[in-house]
Amino acid sequence: MAVTRARKIEQVEQLKEEFQSASHAVVGTFSKLTVQKDFELRKAVRSAGGHYRVVKNTLAERAAQGTKVEEAMKGLAGVTSIAYTGGDPVALAKALSKYAKDNPEYTFKVGIVDGRVIAIKDIDALASMPSKQEIHSKLLFLMNAPAQRLVTVMNAIGRDLAIVINQGVEKNKFGGAEEAAPAMPAAEPAAAEAQA
Repeated sequence: MAVTRARKIEQVEQLKEEFQSASHAVVGTFSKLTVQKDFELRKAVRSAGGHYRVVKNTLAERAAQGTKVEEAMKGLAGVTSIAYTGGDPVALAKALSKYAKDNPEYTFKVGIVDGRVIAIKDIDALASMPSKQEIHSKLLFLMNAPAQRLVTVMNAIGRDLAIVINQGVEKNKFGGAEEAAPAMPAAEPAAAEAQA
């Protein structure tokens, strides 16, 4: 079924609108990809916060004009698929790299990170980096660590003092105070005789 010119224009406009919000993209290709494998790829890209499309090369090149992904769309040949996101490029690269390792029929052509073209080896390097969430959690841990140590030290002073006092009571180290207490009632009868 032939696609009409009006439908092609509509597809280009829709794709251009999606590319406007994308800062990062990975252009790939595949051969003999089954429907099930394609579904798994789309699911992996969606879980990474991205979008995935199989596009005609000329339509992709037209749609990318004036966007951050324009450089990656020039001179494409063969079957082309595009995974793109405006979010975390590391999460997208991790999802695609894992999928490419499990499915050798899918390979990378080129990538874009913040509008800059990156090579295929750089996509794998990007996939090995920690994600934004991992970096944020490490940063928060490093910020909280000194405060946690300070609280631990402050709590240790009171705890250690209580332990020392408890040990002193158990070993009757405060016995001098107990001997003075019985002496006081003995003085009371002498005071009573003096009054009589």
